[in-house]
Parts: sequence; structure tokens; C-alpha cells
Amino acid sequence: MSIVFLLVQLIDFYELLIIVYVIMSWFRPSSGLLLDLYRTLGTITEPWLGIFRRFVPLIGMIDFSPLVAIIALQLIQRLLASLAF
Repeated sequence: MSIVFLLVQLIDFYELLIIVYVIMSWFRPSSGLLLDLYRTLGTITEPWLGIFRRFVPLIGMIDFSPLVAIIALQLIQRLLASLAF
């Protein structure tokens, strides 16, 4: 059960990284530490988000793929939790 708990915690942390990345994308840092952080978060989160960007179209100027990606992570988390108990 401790491995499942660790995976659930990692998924929670990854969801937080996605949220921070999306919020930072609204402001697009131009230089310095924030730009480095934004690029690093992009490197970490874009592989997962890219999967959903292929299937979720833009609605107007709004990208809903991060929301769908987080929902998918929640479903994986629930599946892991149900398998553990």
C-alpha cells in the first residue's frame, strides 16, 4: 500500500505542476528566474499535456487540454486507490 500512496502523492504533485504551468502561461514571463521556472515546468508537463492537445480542440482561444489532462490523472489516481483497497 505504501507504493500506491506514493504514486497518489506524485500524481497530486504533478497536477499542481500543471496548474502552476497553466497560470504562468497566462502571464508569459519574459526573463529571469520566472522564465527558467516556466520552461522547466513546460519540459515536465508538456509530454502529458501534448497527448490531450492532439484530441481536445481549442474552443475560441481557450485550451481545455490541461483540464482534461488533470481529469485523466484523477481517474488514474482513483483506479490506483481502488486497486490498493
